[in-house]
Amino acid sequence: MTFQFQGLDHIQLAAPAYSEEKARAFFGNILGMNEIPKPDNLKKRGGVWFAVGTQQLHIGIQKDFSPALKAHPAFQVKNLDGLREQLIHNEIVVIDDEPLEGANRFYVQDPFGNRIEFLERV
Repeated sequence: MTFQFQGLDHIQLAAPAYSEEKARAFFGNILGMNEIPKPDNLKKRGGVWFAVGTQQLHIGIQKDFSPALKAHPAFQVKNLDGLREQLIHNEIVVIDDEPLEGANRFYVQDPFGNRIEFLERV
């Protein structure tokens, strides 16, 4: 084999047209992710990008948008209880799920209805 996987570079979630400000409010303001600039040649497509540790989260504009109800990214966090409090304080519904061995976790829906998991390894 002449290639080798190095890790995950980014995750892309779809969003409806003209939703960049909602994405900034949720991912930037509520979750505290830092927005990063999109390359100039991709700005015309819309959307917004965020840094997540050493990886990136891309919110891409999709014509005929439909949210991902099952497929989802899972973000590993430190202080899951603090994140839960932050989300509830901002009126975001937190959805508990079946236990996962070795981790505490819950789900939310982003402003566009996409499923997102947050977990903390124990």
